[in-house]
Amino acid sequence: MARKDKVEARQRRKRRIRKKIQGTEQKPRLTVFKSIRQIYAQLVDDTRHRVLTGTSTLNKEVQGGLKSGGNSDAAKKVGEAIGRKALELGITEVVFDRNGFKYHGRVKALADGAREAGLKF
Repeated sequence: MARKDKVEARQRRKRRIRKKIQGTEQKPRLTVFKSIRQIYAQLVDDTRHRVLTGTSTLNKEVQGGLKSGGNSDAAKKVGEAIGRKALELGITEVVFDRNGFKYHGRVKALADGAREAGLKF
C-alpha cells in the first residue's frame, strides 16, 4: 500500500468518526495526532471552535527522561499530562477522537495514560 493510499484511508476513517462525535465545553473532544517522531493531544470545544488545552512530546514537562517521542512510553506520558491539564481546568469527562488512527499501540497508550490521570471516556 502506497503512502498516499494510507493517508487517504485514514482521512476517510477520520471523516466517518467526526460525523458521529462532537466535543462540548463540559465534555470536550480529546483528539490525538501521531507522526513518526512525536505524538500530540488536544482538548477541543467544537461548539465554540476553541482548543482548550494541548500537549505533546515536544513539551518540556513531558520530554524529560524520554529516549524517543515516537514510542508507547512517550504516548503514555502525553496522556497523563493531558489528563492533569484537563483536571486543572475542571474537566473530568471527554469524548475520545482517535483521528482515524487504529486504537492500538501509541493511541491506546495515550488513552490509558489519560484514564490513569483521572479522565473518563
